[in-house]
Amino acid sequence: MNFYYMNNNQQPNGDFEVHQFNCLHGARQENRLNLGYFNNGVAAVAAAKQKYPHVANRINGCYYCSSESNTD
Repeated sequence: MNFYYMNNNQQPNGDFEVHQFNCLHGARQENRLNLGYFNNGVAAVAAAKQKYPHVANRINGCYYCSSESNTD
């Protein structure tokens, strides 16, 4: 299992990205919204969408560390 968080800053395309803790393309510590431990990025993105329903349609997995949940 890996620890995941969501970047509180939107990407240029408007997405809020979900990253694994050790992702080299992730957010600075002060911009992280912790999600917890998950088996994969799909589960982490689903949890983020439940936790932040007001932006659920803009939550996406990181292309680099959670490619299984990236829809771009």
